[in-house]
Amino acid sequence: MGESSQKVLLGGLARKLIQWDLLKEAPAISATDQSIKQKRPFITILVEDKLIDPTLVAVACAEEFGIPVFDLNALEIRNIPNDTFTQEMVIQFHALPIFLRGNRLFVAISDPTNIVALDEYKYRTNMNIEPILVEEHKFTELIEKVLSTREAESLGSLEDAELEDLDILDEEAPSKLVTKIGGTSESGDAPIVRFINKVILDAVNSGASDLHFEPYERMYRVRFRHDGILYEHASPPVNIAARFSARIKVMARLDISEKRLPQDGRFRIRISATKGIDFRVSTCPTIFGEKVVMRVLDSSNVKLGVDSLGFESFQKEVFASAIRKPHGMILVTGPTGSGKTVTLYTALNILNTNRINISTCEDPIEINLQGINQVNVNLKAGLTFATALRSFLRQDPDVIMVGEIRDSETAEIAVKAAQTGHLVLSTLHTNSASDAVSRLINMGIASYNIATSVLLIIAQRLARILCPHCKAKTTVPEDILLKMGFKQEEIPTLKLYSPVGCEKCKEGYRGRTAIFELLPVTNAISSIILAGGNPLDIYKQAITDGMWDLHRSGLEKLKAGITSIEELSRIIKD
Repeated sequence: MGESSQKVLLGGLARKLIQWDLLKEAPAISATDQSIKQKRPFITILVEDKLIDPTLVAVACAEEFGIPVFDLNALEIRNIPNDTFTQEMVIQFHALPIFLRGNRLFVAISDPTNIVALDEYKYRTNMNIEPILVEEHKFTELIEKVLSTREAESLGSLEDAELEDLDILDEEAPSKLVTKIGGTSESGDAPIVRFINKVILDAVNSGASDLHFEPYERMYRVRFRHDGILYEHASPPVNIAARFSARIKVMARLDISEKRLPQDGRFRIRISATKGIDFRVSTCPTIFGEKVVMRVLDSSNVKLGVDSLGFESFQKEVFASAIRKPHGMILVTGPTGSGKTVTLYTALNILNTNRINISTCEDPIEINLQGINQVNVNLKAGLTFATALRSFLRQDPDVIMVGEIRDSETAEIAVKAAQTGHLVLSTLHTNSASDAVSRLINMGIASYNIATSVLLIIAQRLARILCPHCKAKTTVPEDILLKMGFKQEEIPTLKLYSPVGCEKCKEGYRGRTAIFELLPVTNAISSIILAGGNPLDIYKQAITDGMWDLHRSGLEKLKAGITSIEELSRIIKD
């Protein structure tokens, strides 16, 4: 009875895909359920989860429904009839007009059973509608590009009054409007408002991760962090520094009268009908005024696929094997800004199914994932990592993620959770994987508890990727290459590159990739830990077991032409 009722819930496209043997019934039911709960197109979920080949689906649907297939690679975006649709229509109906010929409007769809969308466009435009089938993965990219272009055009320049109409959303209820960013009680503050808004939009559009507002004795500096490096963005007059910090504090709902103590806050901006971005704000008093740092928490730019992390093939297998274990602890180590959170969330994204109960405690929550119970640490209210962990253990968890193990209490609870049937993921601030054991021992965790609970320790760094448009081949003396660790037989075929710089990159680099060392806690490693071995003993055994340390992994990125010797030397100190 339950099975037949589930079949009835399947839409027309789902049933067709099952009939054509392009999709099994179980994933079809699961994707349909997700589509209803998340209010997202069924075919989008299938493609994102890599359950179907979008090209095969488009061809099969074209033959079945008699609708022509169009390759979106051949589409000129500037020719799209912008006055025939709104953002809300495109998002709601997952359909986009791409051509206009007289009174015939050609509407792109990836689901041929999406009759509602075609009827809606016919009703709203009073035109004859011609459906065109497109591949879902290309269609999603096109919609994002078209809507982003619209946003950019509507935002305009610094002088555009529309900059004053961005919305600040309530952190507790994101759909609730708190105030306009441009809202101000004094007309004299309008230029300050526009400047701050413009800086925020520049940061978002350029992909910056942090914004620094810095007062000095004779100057004021605004800097953006791109790919881990700070670049100066603007230098406004120093005499209005106090008004800049006051404006940002108002946005983050901080106390503008308190200038002697550091403050932390957060706000969310809705920059379009479909996109909202969180900002974490930290103020700190300096001798020349308050320095303000804003962290951009834009989860839409984060890629959580395991293939996008930067693992070598064998490292990927070690990682996948560890997260499949029913219990134990996985630790990710490295300095601030080394990508530890993304690695943890990639693991959570893989584990996130209807059969698994996942809970996380973070400070702050940087990435929102549907289906995961996320708790934001609130020290003022008494909600610490340890408090949240204790609560999780009464909530029947399968997987627990702790943003960071900072103290002995958190470490002890996390280890006990790992020993009592839970998979625990967390981070530590250490320089290498082998150092993590000493760190836990210094926190008061007994060696036998570490040896029996920890499954895998990962150390990582983020290296800037050479711009593919301008990187240039470089020659390095053979003796230097040998000293770096390359083998004699590798040198004749070795192709190394250096940064150049062009309009498409920053100083010759564009984006970042991670460099990893993965240390599985094998029986041999466990024996060393139980015997009180130091990090060097653990490191030597791990190398014997086949571990690649950070330096060795970095050499592979050089051989692949992904990064440069200069960048590798910057992030890895031997």
